[in-house]
Amino acid sequence: METSVERTVFDSAYEENSAPWVIGEPQPAIVGLEQAGRIRGAVLDPGCGAGEHTILLAKLGYDVRGVDFSRPAIEHARANAAAQHVAARFDVADALQLTGGPYDTVVDSALFHVFGPEDRAKYVRSLHGVCRPGATVHVLALADVEPGFGPRIPESAIREAFAAEGWRLEEVRLSRYRGVALGERAEALGVEDGALVDLAAWLATATRL
Repeated sequence: METSVERTVFDSAYEENSAPWVIGEPQPAIVGLEQAGRIRGAVLDPGCGAGEHTILLAKLGYDVRGVDFSRPAIEHARANAAAQHVAARFDVADALQLTGGPYDTVVDSALFHVFGPEDRAKYVRSLHGVCRPGATVHVLALADVEPGFGPRIPESAIREAFAAEGWRLEEVRLSRYRGVALGERAEALGVEDGALVDLAAWLATATRL
């Protein structure tokens, strides 16, 4: 993928309730990170979408802020938090020009992979600006290693982005990302329309120096 996914794609998905990444619960890989003690301090959830991870972490007592550049997404996230009686913070914000912090942990679930190469570099610089030294960034991104759907990327895209000055890439490993297979996507994967599927994903961890 050479260019970033357009904002209108996300706005439409939330307005039409057709987002294949909205599964009504946090991603198992992110839950696993929290259970393993790999989330700490002030947390940023960029590209928070419907807010599942911000809501989860707020419930658990974390100081967490969810941001998304799609206003319909933030409206959806705030409604989700209200329905669950959770006091969660959400703001409309551009991940390429982040403000606030400093943050100790960043939990990126399916944001990194929507960017083309130029915007990936901008995003990593933006993260650097709001993370304190020693902060941890976790990236869960769709991988190109098997059939799936969405903007899948090679491992090299993550390695190249975090090779930038001011970062140390700790690991990149294969994981899974849960999504909803709709229409032609479901047919291509041989599952029922609307089925939950676990797709190949990279789970990467980087340290802000």
